[in-house]
Amino acid sequence: MSDKPPIKSATEAFEKALNEKGTYILKLFVSGMTPSSLRAIQNIRDICQKHLAGRYELEVIDIYQQPELGKQEQIIAAPTLLKKLPAPLQQFIGDLSNTEKILVGLNIIPKTPADERKD
Repeated sequence: MSDKPPIKSATEAFEKALNEKGTYILKLFVSGMTPSSLRAIQNIRDICQKHLAGRYELEVIDIYQQPELGKQEQIIAAPTLLKKLPAPLQQFIGDLSNTEKILVGLNIIPKTPADERKD
């Protein structure tokens, strides 16, 4: 008999399986092909390839082409990156050019005491 609590739903089972593999589920919402959107796309691709190779799923969503997806996720600015998994949900707004801040926010590198003072 296992002392682990039973999984309550299919969603929880899915999330647990993804977390065990260490897979990151990311959604980047952009507004057309503006310079800021293009920088955000390139920046998150570079971060993922360098730090999450083989452990991420990245979906780029243009809110001009698919406004319902932006509404569904309550996106109020673009570009916006959502980290859906692993928990907790995180949101980053802007062109994602501050790589260190993104890596800390994604829990890829640990937060330092200096980072805590900045918050």
